[in-house]
Amino acid sequence: MSEIQFHNTLSGRTEPFVPLVPSAVSIYTCGPTVYDFAHIGNFRTFVFQDVLRRYLKSRGFRVVQVMNLTDVDDRIIQKSAAAGVSIRDYTDKYIQAFLDDRRALNLEPPEHLARATEHIEDMVALIQRLTAKGFTYTSEGSTYFRISKFPAYGKLSKIDVAGMQAGARVDMDRYDKDNVRDFALWKAPKPGEHFWETAIGPGRPGWHIECSAMAMKYLGETLDIHSGGVDLTFPHHENEIAESEGATGKPFVRYWLHAEHLLVDHEKMSKSVGNFATLRELFSHGQKPSSVRFLLASVPYRRQLNFTPESLQGAAGSVDRLRTFVARLATGKFPAGASPAMAARAAKAREEFDESLSDDLNTAQALAAIFDLVRDVNIAIDRGEFLEGDAAPVMGVLESFDAIFAVLLDDDAEKLRALGFGKDSAGPSDAEIDALVAERQAARKRRDFAASDRIRDQLAAQGILLEDSRDGGVRWKRK
Repeated sequence: MSEIQFHNTLSGRTEPFVPLVPSAVSIYTCGPTVYDFAHIGNFRTFVFQDVLRRYLKSRGFRVVQVMNLTDVDDRIIQKSAAAGVSIRDYTDKYIQAFLDDRRALNLEPPEHLARATEHIEDMVALIQRLTAKGFTYTSEGSTYFRISKFPAYGKLSKIDVAGMQAGARVDMDRYDKDNVRDFALWKAPKPGEHFWETAIGPGRPGWHIECSAMAMKYLGETLDIHSGGVDLTFPHHENEIAESEGATGKPFVRYWLHAEHLLVDHEKMSKSVGNFATLRELFSHGQKPSSVRFLLASVPYRRQLNFTPESLQGAAGSVDRLRTFVARLATGKFPAGASPAMAARAAKAREEFDESLSDDLNTAQALAAIFDLVRDVNIAIDRGEFLEGDAAPVMGVLESFDAIFAVLLDDDAEKLRALGFGKDSAGPSDAEIDALVAERQAARKRRDFAASDRIRDQLAAQGILLEDSRDGGVRWKRK
């Protein structure tokens, strides 16, 4: 197998991936700030992170992934107060929606899903370590990180700190790019604002200390991989490095992986701009979870992805082509025997697929290897050259593909119904449809075409379309 390489934002180079422990990989992935529904720009990053963990698992690594849920920040405090509910009650709704959306896109659950509000004492302990080493100062009840005490500040984002104003600080969790200032680790409460009573006084944590504390709690003081959107490089990830390395004196992260933006009409998708869409909005307009996942995974994570209705339609067509091909392999009747040439063709596709993903997760090239195989096999089937024993090696490649891309199972309708979209549960189940299809196939075999047509019409009335292939197979799909 090819050597795995990732582009490391810290070094600015593509490097061989060598984890601290040969058989295991520790990954910290920045999750959502749960003040609203996550939009598909967020899910571009989350799908990339899922492809990353799935690929590492496919290469035999034991993956331990931590994802944070930022359930306290300026926006959450303001919005929960305006709604007249507690922070917990306000954020629970959006956390559940996020988990439901993840399941719809076949995102594997991380080993640890960490809510910031459940780790306050860990953050306080980390701030105390920094204070003991002289990295902090207090002002009006808040505690700040003094970045002049950390000479390596800027090494991730390559930002110039030479012109920073001495003593300038920022209280907001998010602030302008290039705004190099001391940042709040612990924020004193404003009148009427929720706070925690702790050993360092009343208040709440700043955004950056949350991730440092939770990452090191579960993964140790040095992590293999930290990933997130490219917009988090500065200030968030830069500040995480300063806090963590200031406290431990050790490298915080060995490989930093950042996903590029998802664009709409060539502009970054953002809630602040107002050009965003949630998964639920797409689903309400009839889009399928598999189409969205395929599109978000189809462009390598370090390239910007321009989201358009046409690109989503193209993704749906690609998924449909793959599912039709799998059904053709599964139901087709082929001559006995096996072809060494076809086994070699499948092995070549598998090798190209792995080589592509090992090269900094080049998903576009990996997909090209799969679709080239699909084309060649379809040609062989049409010519009558594909043999019964050829199906197993080809299906093996597709199983390896789906272990990463996770789009072959035709369960979109069930997922949409689980989210409250599409037809209600009165429609036939997959098992019921399969039974009727098998009954129709038996009727066709005994040349009872009246029964065959009746079953087809029955399924059509229930929104199920049948597609007969030239080799005698059949595939069904919901309208």
